[in-house]
Amino acid sequence: MKKRNMLRKLGLALLIAMLGAGLAACEEEGPAEQAGENIDESMEEMGDGVEEMGDNLEQAAEDAQN
Repeated sequence: MKKRNMLRKLGLALLIAMLGAGLAACEEEGPAEQAGENIDESMEEMGDGVEEMGDNLEQAAEDAQN
């Protein structure tokens, strides 16, 4: 009975250690996550550029009417 309880505690301790190591590994960015962030930044910059272009076109249209 004592041996069984000791094995359970050891197994639980190993499980907790493995989960902790797994969570610590999630903190580091892998190449796929870095690529995803680069794509997100590029899309945001492109959206900003398109918005600025739209503002410029709108301003040019207003200027042309006046």
